[in-house]
Amino acid sequence: MKPLVVLMICLISIPVIIFLAGELSVSSIVWLQGIRITVGQEENVRLPTEKGDKFLGGLLSPKFDDDSCLSRFRSALFRKSSPHSPSSYLISKLRKYEELHKKCGPNTPLYQKSIKQLNSGHSMELMECNYIVWTPFNGLGNRMLTIVSAFLYAVLTDRVLLIHQTEDMADLFCEPFPESSWVLPSDFPIKNLTKLHRGSDISYGNMLRDKKINNNVKSRSESLPPYTYLHLEHDYQHLDKLFFCDEDQMVVGKINWLILQSDIYFIPGLFLISQFENELGWMFPSKETVFHHLGRYLFHPTNPVWGMISRYYTGYLSGFDEKIGIQVRVFSRHPISAENYLKQILACSQQENILPDLNLESTSTPPNNKGRSKAVLITSLYSEYSEKLKTMYYEHTAVNGDTISIYQPTHESQQQTESNSHNQKALAEMYLLSYSDLLVISGWSTFGYIGQGLGGIKPWILLTPRDQKPANPPCVRAISMEPCFQAPPTYDCKSKRNADLGAIVRHVRHCEDVGNGVKLVD
Repeated sequence: MKPLVVLMICLISIPVIIFLAGELSVSSIVWLQGIRITVGQEENVRLPTEKGDKFLGGLLSPKFDDDSCLSRFRSALFRKSSPHSPSSYLISKLRKYEELHKKCGPNTPLYQKSIKQLNSGHSMELMECNYIVWTPFNGLGNRMLTIVSAFLYAVLTDRVLLIHQTEDMADLFCEPFPESSWVLPSDFPIKNLTKLHRGSDISYGNMLRDKKINNNVKSRSESLPPYTYLHLEHDYQHLDKLFFCDEDQMVVGKINWLILQSDIYFIPGLFLISQFENELGWMFPSKETVFHHLGRYLFHPTNPVWGMISRYYTGYLSGFDEKIGIQVRVFSRHPISAENYLKQILACSQQENILPDLNLESTSTPPNNKGRSKAVLITSLYSEYSEKLKTMYYEHTAVNGDTISIYQPTHESQQQTESNSHNQKALAEMYLLSYSDLLVISGWSTFGYIGQGLGGIKPWILLTPRDQKPANPPCVRAISMEPCFQAPPTYDCKSKRNADLGAIVRHVRHCEDVGNGVKLVD
């Protein structure tokens, strides 16, 4: 009997949070704080009982079957119905794009024709299919933000978006477009796409500098190269940033193939281009819903990743009165100890009534407790935060009688962008964060931006620590659920001088966490 008692005490006082990965057919039973999780075939995973709009108000095409990508129509069941409905114009644009992608996608006759044109040495007018090829750079959060940016640009300019899928991106996302693929074929004639950089001769900015491209709006397609590289990374230079000018868009629009590499959410920059103004207004009457709609349209975790998400959610997070997400990321350029950052997290969470204060004088739950049950999901590379919070709420009761349960799926110690397994877990955690009712995220973190955007949540943003001390105030509430464009241009194309772009367009304002950044607001 004694060994059993010891085992029970260990399981109660030191719960091990296990991220369940691997093949869906693996069968095991894990016990955690009285919660039983049966891991087996995906169809045996218990789904939420409330009905959801699986087509997301018309965003998703009904042409897909359910089994090929389980998350596509099931993910909506795990979060509250979005109060933000997509416009009928956006829905019509998505259906129109899907037809274009089907007509021009990989290995179609028109794609093969476009590949021949790519090898011709110059662009051509009246090509039926023009393309933008996305290449990966930086972490998964950055990649997802730039895919959405590239897709919206493709929709605005009648281009086909193709994804250069490297090994670390394999088996993350289902195909988003019916009856076609968005994956760039491996025999694409332009090689070494991931090695492009600011100094590449084929970048649009450098071609302007070297006079290989004339940004005169009267330039004919045949005078322009068959492709150019758009360097829209955080380190881009003035000539690269001319991409956001109307006159340069007139020229870029005549180049048949665009290669894009970026690590920034540049959609707010598209709102600065007057020729896109009407289309964007019709597609997004509510400006702060751009990523919310397009992210849920494009990103559907593959069945292995969805297995991680659904098993963890149903095993650990469902059944609580409230789910709170806390996303923790400390950047080397703004160092702070785990102890001090936890102080900042607690100061934010308690002053904003996200987490209850502790009763330090009592460790027993009051009789007739009418508090709420709350699950707190911590996502971090490190375990210190969840361990300390777990200890705090284990040793002391909440003053309001709430019952707090702390969970953390993984703690990988360091970001491993080039690891497919790491990226799968990261994607799963982004989705788990998006199922939160309340969300606290670290400033500057694209990981947190994804969670808030998918969930349609205005989070509390932890402000940047200074001198290794907690920020004061510790956090601010986001003015919109849109991600931040962290490195916008500073050049006003219309006045042809530097300007504050957060004060030019009505729906573009400065970010809470990035002083020079801008974001979309209503």
